[in-house]
Amino acid sequence: MISGFPTGLGYAITHVTQRFAMSPTIAQPTLTSRQRFQAACRCLPTDRPPVWLMRQAGRALPEYRKLKETYTFVQLVQNPELAVEVTLQPVRRFGFDAAILFSDILVIPEALGQTYHFRETGGVVMDFAVTTAADIARLSVEHVVERLSYVDKALRLLRTELGDRTALIGFSGSPWTLATFMMEGGSVPKYSRALALFREDPKTYYLLAEKLTAAVTAYLQMQADTGVDALQLFDSHGGHLLPTEFQEASGRWMRDIIAAIGHGRVDIGTTPLPHSTLQDQSAGVPSSKSVDHRQVAQSQAVARPAGLETRDTAGLETCATGGGAQVRAQRPAAPPVIAFSLGTHDSWDELIATGANVIGVDWQTSLAEARHAVPAHIGLQGNLSPALISDATPADVARETAAILETMRGRPGHIFNLGHGLTPGAKLENIAALVDTVHTFKS
Repeated sequence: MISGFPTGLGYAITHVTQRFAMSPTIAQPTLTSRQRFQAACRCLPTDRPPVWLMRQAGRALPEYRKLKETYTFVQLVQNPELAVEVTLQPVRRFGFDAAILFSDILVIPEALGQTYHFRETGGVVMDFAVTTAADIARLSVEHVVERLSYVDKALRLLRTELGDRTALIGFSGSPWTLATFMMEGGSVPKYSRALALFREDPKTYYLLAEKLTAAVTAYLQMQADTGVDALQLFDSHGGHLLPTEFQEASGRWMRDIIAAIGHGRVDIGTTPLPHSTLQDQSAGVPSSKSVDHRQVAQSQAVARPAGLETRDTAGLETCATGGGAQVRAQRPAAPPVIAFSLGTHDSWDELIATGANVIGVDWQTSLAEARHAVPAHIGLQGNLSPALISDATPADVARETAAILETMRGRPGHIFNLGHGLTPGAKLENIAALVDTVHTFKS
C-alpha cells in the first residue's frame, strides 16, 4: 500500500498519480516491483510494464549450472532451501519485477503416484505410462497437498525473502498438458496418446481430466495460501488440439480450476468441484456450464482495504459452531490467474471464458491481434520470441522489445515476457538488454 492512502493499490495508483500530476515540481511516486506487477494483473495503470520471463530460473544461468554439479534437478525442486536459492538467482542478477517458483509441472503426477526423473541425455522419464482406466484409478488425489508440502515451505520462505519489494508467482500445468505427459510416460517427440484417448474414448479422458483438475485446484489453493501474488496455468500443449477440440479437452478444465480458486476451497475427496462434470461424464456428454469472465474480472478488480501488497492477511473464513460464528481459517483473497496456452491463438473466446485475469500470448501471435481480441479488463502477457534471446544480438533484442512495448502502449495490463520459456542457450547479455529496455520504458 502506498503510504497515506488507506484504500488499496487501485485507489492509490489512480489518485496519487492524479494528485502529483497537478504539480510539475513534485515527482510521481515510484511503484515497487510488487505493486507494479499486482497492478498490471488487474489492468490498473503503471509507470511501465512489469517484466519477468518464463524459465527465468534455471538452465540459462551459470550460478544454476554450478548447483547442478552437486544436485539433480529433482533434488533442487524438492529441497525448499535450494528451490528458494534457484528462484532468487535471476531476480538478483537482472532485477525482474516478479520471481516464479523454481519447480516443475510434473510434481502433480508425482504427487498422484507417477514418479519422474530426468535422463542424462535430456528429457523426462516417468515410472509408468497412464494408458488405461485402471491406471487412472491408481492415481491417488487425496494426499496431493501433503506430498507437495515442500512447495508450500519454499513459497513461504520466498515470500519472506522477497517481502513487499518483488512479486511472487506460483504455477501448475493444466490438466490437458499434464495428461499428455502422463499418458506418454514422459517427454517424447510427438504427444499422441492423450489426443487419441480424447477423440476415441472421451468418457475415460474425462475421468483423468477430472482427477487432474481436483489435484491442480488443491495444489494452487495451497500456493495461494502462502501469499503468492499470482498463479500461472501452463497449457504448453494446448496447440496440439484442433480449435474445435480445445474447449472440451483443455479450456473447460482450466475454467473450473480458476472458478474454484476464485470462489472457494475444494476439499479433495469430499467436495465436488464447481461446475462438476461427474454426471456429464457418466453419460459421456461434456458439460455446457460456463463462467461469465467479465463478472469474474470485475469482481476481482475491486480494491481491498488493506491493499494488494498485504493480501496474506486478507479474508477470514468463518463457520457456525454451537453458539455462533468462529474463525475457522485465515485465507488470503484469491490471487489473479495467468493462463498461458501455447499455440491456441484461434481460441480467444475459449481462453477468455476460462476467467483468467491475464492471458499469456506466445511468440507466434501478434500482440496487436491479441489486444483487439481480448477485452480491456483482461491483461495480456508476452511475447518476445525466445529465439532472439539465444540467437540475436543485444541491439536486436532491445529493438524488438521496444517494438512490443510500443504495440501495447496505452493498454493497461501488459506484463512483458517471452512468448515461451528461456532456452538453455539464452545469452545473458540479451536477457540484460531486454530487461534494461523495459525498465527504461515510460508508459
